Amino acid sequence: MKKILAIFALTFAFTANATEVGQPAPQFTLPSLKNDAPTSLKQFAGKVVYLDFWASWCAPCKTSFPLLNKLHAKLKAQGFEVVAVNLDEDKVNGEKFLQEIPIDFTVLRDAKGEWADQYVVESMPTSFIIDKNGIVQKIHHGFNSDDIKELEAKITELLAKK
Repeated sequence: MKKILAIFALTFAFTANATEVGQPAPQFTLPSLKNDAPTSLKQFAGKVVYLDFWASWCAPCKTSFPLLNKLHAKLKAQGFEVVAVNLDEDKVNGEKFLQEIPIDFTVLRDAKGEWADQYVVESMPTSFIIDKNGIVQKIHHGFNSDDIKELEAKITELLAKK
């Protein structure tokens, strides 16, 4: 019985700290992958943000980045931002990925995975759509090319809200 209670307590503690839909997105400041400039999530307050945790070895990320880049270009003027957080320990791996797949959105580094842990990222990529008020509205695991339609619909819905 003690083991069951201990497992329940650990499970509850783990899920209580997980980022969930309806909760405020945990705020962070991380260095830019490009030039190490500190960038905070707060800088994007008032915008709809697609927060994407990724790594250079992630095959679905190679599919998602070009599609996210197109979506960012299409909706940026309406207040949409993509913030991609690279989880590679070696910065060079993320840089090589971006040489192969160039993008125009913000890319940050979380080499120790501290914020990936805070957000409870369990698969690559894991993304969070955050509304203009900083509240997580959708969590998306993995990526295939058909996903972009559903994601764009949710983002467009949030952009339309005052």
